[in-house]
Amino acid sequence: MKTAAVEVESAKNAFAPRKVISDLFELVKARLTSLVLLTTAVGFYLGSESPVDYAKLLHVVFGTAAAAAGAAALNQWWERKPDALMHRTKTRPVPAGRMRPAEALVLGLVFSLFGVTYLALVCNVLSAILAAITITIYIFGYTPLKRTSTANTIVGAIPGAIPPMIGWAAARGTIDAGAGSLFAILLLWQLPHFFAIAWMYREDYSRAGFRMISSDDVTGERSASQSVFFCILLLILGALPGYVGVVTLAYLPIELALGGLFVAVAMRFLKLRTATAARALFITSIVYLPLLLTALVLTKS
Repeated sequence: MKTAAVEVESAKNAFAPRKVISDLFELVKARLTSLVLLTTAVGFYLGSESPVDYAKLLHVVFGTAAAAAGAAALNQWWERKPDALMHRTKTRPVPAGRMRPAEALVLGLVFSLFGVTYLALVCNVLSAILAAITITIYIFGYTPLKRTSTANTIVGAIPGAIPPMIGWAAARGTIDAGAGSLFAILLLWQLPHFFAIAWMYREDYSRAGFRMISSDDVTGERSASQSVFFCILLLILGALPGYVGVVTLAYLPIELALGGLFVAVAMRFLKLRTATAARALFITSIVYLPLLLTALVLTKS
């Protein structure tokens, strides 16, 4: 019996490093961070003069990755108590008790400071300032607002839209209309994306005390109508990169087709107002963004 117990304990220990890595990836929201890195890379590529400096591209992606990971860790440290009340977040490492709050706080601070410093030293000061602004708004704006105001989604969309500007700034050392057009696209894309999520999990958010526009939106009319509005706005402003010269006019029909599909799915959500229709909008948003970013890269002027 003793031998069997030792074998079981050894097996648990063998999987411990894997679990630590898994928890670290969850703490830094690896999937969300990967999206941040993608938009940063696209911003750098579109802002670069030929030939593209791929070594510098790796540097800005690395620095932004550290900053984004730090922001995510700090967010989970701050929200550990409400996260414990939500079904979709209670298994995260801090609320589940697999990681101490102090550890998450230290990791968040270290990653954030390292990322901003790395960008300042290896890329340029402007990209570092933008990264610092992203972290500041995400932690001190969006995170506390989730408990007090439904405006949190729009405020939270701002740091989510800054990464392509970080890439652009690293490439050019300045911010102009081209960077602004990318910011607008990312800002507007996030709103229907998160409105769909918030409505699907409205009871979970209410349980944690988060104030979303979906919290008392039982019928889904408010969430769906807002989604339609911002999808239409995205359809219009999504054409900006073509008009400011970031990409060629070949981009415009692709943007119109993708934007039109996004609007159609949002209107279907408004018509049906079901969890299935909301999920379809969420999935469409996930498909839309990489396709649009690909179109931007392929039609770079």
